[in-house]
Amino acid sequence: MGEETKVPRHIAIILDGNGRWAKQRRMPRGYGHIIGCQNLEHMCNVIKDRGVKYLTVYAFSTENWKRSRDEVEGLLKLFRQYLKRCMRSAKKNKMRVKIIGDPSAFPQDIQDSIRLLEDCSKDYDQMFFQIAMNYGGRDEILRGVTRMLEDAREGRLPEDGFDDGKVTEELFERYLDTAGIPDPDLLIRTSGEQRLSNYLLWQLAYTEFCFVDVPWPDFHEEELEKAIEQYNKRDRRYGGVKEE
Repeated sequence: MGEETKVPRHIAIILDGNGRWAKQRRMPRGYGHIIGCQNLEHMCNVIKDRGVKYLTVYAFSTENWKRSRDEVEGLLKLFRQYLKRCMRSAKKNKMRVKIIGDPSAFPQDIQDSIRLLEDCSKDYDQMFFQIAMNYGGRDEILRGVTRMLEDAREGRLPEDGFDDGKVTEELFERYLDTAGIPDPDLLIRTSGEQRLSNYLLWQLAYTEFCFVDVPWPDFHEEELEKAIEQYNKRDRRYGGVKEE
């Protein structure tokens, strides 16, 4: 009998390839984002049913504002629709939803929807779903440092946040968007690219990476199981020595 499959507690996903998927079908890039969004709703349920407790997805980076005006406007429209549907999904799945990133750059109605979604789901604990919107790993770290410096000037830094006068990792992590959320065990990036693209730079320090060739709209249950299978073959030592 083989060893029992271990399901990652926290999976992070870079939802890549929506636009290229649409282009291959001679459709506008926006169509790919629509189908990718539908697949996210479906796969969120699949991942929850698989036993994963935390899911974090990269939906819109700080660099995505550089895309064409039409594509950005299409994404904003899609966000408006998705955030409303996500409220129903959160209630159905008892899923807490948190937006990581800097929402202040979005139009006010989207900011309002984000606050409403987070507030209505704040007491759920069956699954924890983080959506990275206007997110960049470097930006997150700089914003965290800025907030920590503000607290230092105001004398609000906790005394237990230091070790021999040095800031501890635990203290710094309190200032990140992901405060209170465990680091990902597995990162999946779809569509064949093999880079982090400024995603969760602090949190992915000991994460296993899985790069798959299929674009996000074609990433389904079979691809998820393959990624989990790869994860189970990895030697998870965190810099130490694995016990024999």
